[in-house]
Amino acid sequence: MPGPLSDLTVIDLSRVLAGPYATMVLADLGARVIKVERPDGGDDARHYGPFIKGHSAYFASINRGKQSIALDLKSPQDRLIFEALLEKADVLIENYRPGVMARLGYGWEVLAARYPRLIHAATSGFGQTGPDSQKAAYDMVVQAMGGIMSVTGHPGGPPTRVGTSVGDITAGLFTVIGIMTALHDRDRTGKGQFVDVAMLDGQIAILENAIARYAATGQSPGPLGARHPSITPFAAYQCADAPMVIAAGNDQLFEALRKALGLPTDPRFASNDARTTHAEELSTALEAVLQTQPVGHWLPKLEAAGVPCGPLNNIGQALANPQVKARNMVVHTALPDGTPLIAAGNPIKLSAHADPATRAPAPDLDADRAAILKELGL
Repeated sequence: MPGPLSDLTVIDLSRVLAGPYATMVLADLGARVIKVERPDGGDDARHYGPFIKGHSAYFASINRGKQSIALDLKSPQDRLIFEALLEKADVLIENYRPGVMARLGYGWEVLAARYPRLIHAATSGFGQTGPDSQKAAYDMVVQAMGGIMSVTGHPGGPPTRVGTSVGDITAGLFTVIGIMTALHDRDRTGKGQFVDVAMLDGQIAILENAIARYAATGQSPGPLGARHPSITPFAAYQCADAPMVIAAGNDQLFEALRKALGLPTDPRFASNDARTTHAEELSTALEAVLQTQPVGHWLPKLEAAGVPCGPLNNIGQALANPQVKARNMVVHTALPDGTPLIAAGNPIKLSAHADPATRAPAPDLDADRAAILKELGL
């Protein structure tokens, strides 16, 4: 797909989600991504549901617009092909455990000597250093270890995983940032470098307010449901038919909310700190009014008052939202056999480049072998 990165070639040795999510973002921005897969079944995600006509919709949504070649990196013949690809590549991405690339003969020292302009990005569970570097990890493991599950869910409830694979996706996004940073540095120095991104590191990096609260109090915060720990009202509130979200992030917005709902002034709610201290009392006062009318009544009333608010959408409702559609955030792609599939669009909108409503399909395993070998003269 044309785009600002259309002069880049990315060799993608990664599988499942963190690495493939990073290469999906790069492909959406125009990079050529050649997915190197195992001959015996390819990327594990090809075998994850849901399935449509025998093809993984999960795999197709993350690997759209890429090419596929199956290589056994222990085979001398396939190693020659892989090395020919590296000669053309700007970026190599992999998510093996630390040490695997070195055992295959493609450790960073070897790659840097043979391909001095190459960016080698390694996305792993725990990074290349530290006592846990050799441990295996999946999204669930780093969500648990990184603390995010301890602040997710409702007080007194069971451990709750964030509803998407935030461990993988965060690592994938940080990998893209690392790659783009290394490419910028290469423009100045002429040399590539090694990018080391750990899923666990990413979970620590996004703890945000939780770290600030721990630093201030010495106490580990717990889950609060939908409520924000230090801004009030900033939660989901029940109306007559369903919940809606209200986020009044300062005193002026709360005053607009108070007037729109016809609430009396109350010293307990005079400042954000006071409202946070009396969050339960404020919730009771708000819902006493909100529950007299449905969400459809309150949304336009609060929006007219300038109060940030919104409905609590399910996935179907979110994808059907006119704002989401207007931003081209639901794009059309296809399974390898051409069966249509919708997927999330690219949230990065650039003034100098188009944001197409369609994306090329995900490839079948080894689908591009003949074309790639011809291009390489092999």
